[in-house]
Order: sequence, then C-alpha cells, then structure tokens
Amino acid sequence: MDLRVDAYREQSSDQGSSQTEEMSSFARHVHALLDRTEYRRCESGEDFENIYRLRYNSYRMNDLVPENASRMVHDHFDELPNCHTFGIYVDDRLVSTLRLHDVSTATPLSPAFSVYSDLLAPRVAAGEVFIDPSRFAVDVEWSRLYPPIPYITLRLAGMACFHFNAPYCISMIREDHAAFYKRIYQARPIGDARPYGGVINCFALLYQADVLAIKNETYARFPFFKSTPMEQRMMFGKPPKGELAPLTILPTAKYYREAA
Repeated sequence: MDLRVDAYREQSSDQGSSQTEEMSSFARHVHALLDRTEYRRCESGEDFENIYRLRYNSYRMNDLVPENASRMVHDHFDELPNCHTFGIYVDDRLVSTLRLHDVSTATPLSPAFSVYSDLLAPRVAAGEVFIDPSRFAVDVEWSRLYPPIPYITLRLAGMACFHFNAPYCISMIREDHAAFYKRIYQARPIGDARPYGGVINCFALLYQADVLAIKNETYARFPFFKSTPMEQRMMFGKPPKGELAPLTILPTAKYYREAA
C-alpha cells in the first residue's frame, strides 16, 4: 500500500480499553464521512485518466515519481485481468484511489508478486490466496481537511479479502509508514527491503495482514470497516452476462450502525 501515511492523523492508534469512548467518537467521524462517500469502479478511459492524474499529483508531492508530460502514473499492472481500480468520491469530488489485485494460482501476477516472487510464488503454487493493494493515492488538500480518508479508502482491501476468501492482505510498505499498518491491521513484515517498482527514492518491505483471522477484532475496533456481501459483490464481482457492472457503490457500513 502507498504512500502518504505520514500525512494521516492516526487518531485510531492503540490506546486501550480506557479510551473506548474516544475511539467511538473517531468511528462516528468516519461514519459521517462514509455517509458522503461513493466508491466508483473504474471502467472508462476518463475515469482512469482522472485516477492516473491523482496518483501523479500525490506522488509528485513526495518526489516519488519524476515529472512527465502526461502528468499521469500508470503501469502494466493496471491492465491485468485481476486488477480492480477504484476512485473514492466525497461530495462528488475524487479524493483518493486504490488498486487491488486478487492473487491466486489462476491469476498470480501483481505488483508485490513481481518484487517478491521468490517468497510468494511457492505459497501461491500451494493454493494460497492474497489481496495485493497498491497505488494508494490521496488528494493532498482533502486529506488535510478530512483525516479519515485513508480509512474509507483502505476499507476496500478488507472487503476484497472477504469477497475472494483471501486470508491474507500483502502490502509493499515504506518502513516509515509501517507503524500505521501494524496498529490498524496487525500487519507483520515477511520480506526484506527492496526497490518499490514504479517509484523513485523508495524502498519497501513486504508486510502481511491476516485479515480473516482478525475480522471480528477489527470490526469491534473499527465498525466502519463492515460491509454487506452485496456491497462486496458490487465492488468485485462480475455481473451476469448481458448486464453492466454497477459503477457507483454506496458504503453499507451505516446499515450495521443503524441496526446497532
């Protein structure tokens, strides 16, 4: 996962049961933002161009990509059949984006797999399934106004794990960002530092989060990560023959909140 975690105000850090009330307040803020949020599957050229430009602007702020005339960031992984690219919109404004690959014996290629194939190929060959999030980028201005944007964005990674029944989320993470993923997802390092493909001045470590194993604990701490199976299918499922995939999906976490 990429690349601006240092700018996120980690209001959800481990603070223990004595601060449950504060965590509930934080969860309410995230839910309030979710009420204004739409997820959009990228299917058209215009959608992709907007997302590629958001990546470029976000990464240029951190000097992670060189200048280019197109002012876009994309690569061949965007074209793979197991690639799922999303734009996250708040009040109809594109505020962030995330790309995910479902990695299995049928579709083994992904950014992390390409860098750590020596570690991952034997596991995939043995039948393990992973979700590989990448190209996480945010609108800098909006991330300052709304610190929960990373949470409503990374919510997609857990949903993908549930939909594809993938026990593990694997992520190439910069070392200075690792604390965020350790706290939120109990991620642990499983690979050494290697160059992060497609960016400059950046080495990343391979981290793994055992998402299915910590599902209930995560929901208890961060109820806004909940989603219905229908939402997951709309995000990642293939539509029946002759039908178009839904391009705009509304979050369903609020239905759990309202039922509580």
